[in-house]
Amino acid sequence: MTYLYLLLTLAIGTLAGLLINKLKVPGGLLVGAIVGAALLNICLDAAYMPNQTKLLVQIIAGAFIGCSMEKSDVKRLPKIIKPTIIMISALLVLNLVAGVLIHLSSPLDLVTSFMSVVPGGISDTPIIAAVMGADGSKVAVMQIVRQVLGIGVFPLLISTYDNRRKKTEEYGFREAYKEERQKSKTKSWTALVCTLIVAAIFGLIGNKTGIPAGAFVFSILSVLILKLRFDFAYMPKWLKKFAQILSGCYLGSTIVMSDVLELRFLLVPLFIIIIGYMANCFITGFILSKTCGFTRKEAMLITTPAGASDMALISSDMGVENTDVIILQILRAVIVMTFFPQIINLILYFVGG
Repeated sequence: MTYLYLLLTLAIGTLAGLLINKLKVPGGLLVGAIVGAALLNICLDAAYMPNQTKLLVQIIAGAFIGCSMEKSDVKRLPKIIKPTIIMISALLVLNLVAGVLIHLSSPLDLVTSFMSVVPGGISDTPIIAAVMGADGSKVAVMQIVRQVLGIGVFPLLISTYDNRRKKTEEYGFREAYKEERQKSKTKSWTALVCTLIVAAIFGLIGNKTGIPAGAFVFSILSVLILKLRFDFAYMPKWLKKFAQILSGCYLGSTIVMSDVLELRFLLVPLFIIIIGYMANCFITGFILSKTCGFTRKEAMLITTPAGASDMALISSDMGVENTDVIILQILRAVIVMTFFPQIINLILYFVGG
């Protein structure tokens, strides 16, 4: 019966994910899988995903993040170290301040509050949050809102603001870096199998260390080394989609009716997240433009909370051809997802959260 429930959950989650994804909803596969599995659990009490799903998703997601870096990005790093430090520092301050405000103004516990604001992947962060003892389903809701902001709202705000300030625009003194990222051409089944084996071995080692989200961190670092040192790492997009559905099915299977009723408590936290990311976009964008020579539009796009692949399309549509914008978004994903959970865990250890 357990296997039947597992297959049913995967089937319903996959169908719902594909349906929502067809509607072009940001993170549609994850959103649909959560909704499908949650409805199955609430209506029929028939949703089931094994606890090991969290480990599997961590390993696959970590391998993807490790594969996202290119050798050309690393070579470019000395030229963008200053904006990287400013961007990451601002995001950390935002994460901690907004997390505390959410905790004080809502029933959410401290770890859920902090993880809700982490500017990481929409499918990775909720699973990492669940591993750390947070309410993964509520974190998923917050992350989905952040993704919608980054893709659908912030680019419009930036364009409107930039157009109104065009007359007083002080164009950056930094020459735009327009060379295309030199992506690895390694795309073989052998490289895929090797990547999965390396990620799995080190992910399992990381899981045994007791480090928060250790499987995730170790799989990121091991695949990063495999990619940058040996250029023999590859993860196809369909595997990422599979991980999103797995993540969504697991999160959805943990949702009961009381969780749905508690969604009303997320209004204030969502307001804090929206205001926090808007403030970060304008304030940190201003700092980057003044201290690092980016134009106002480039600087604000750097601070936009969206994925690197999304930003590549968005920045191109907005007439921004600076490749550093994309590289900084990739660095954000790698650094944030590797270190922010560890920093949050350290804070929780000292405050007893």
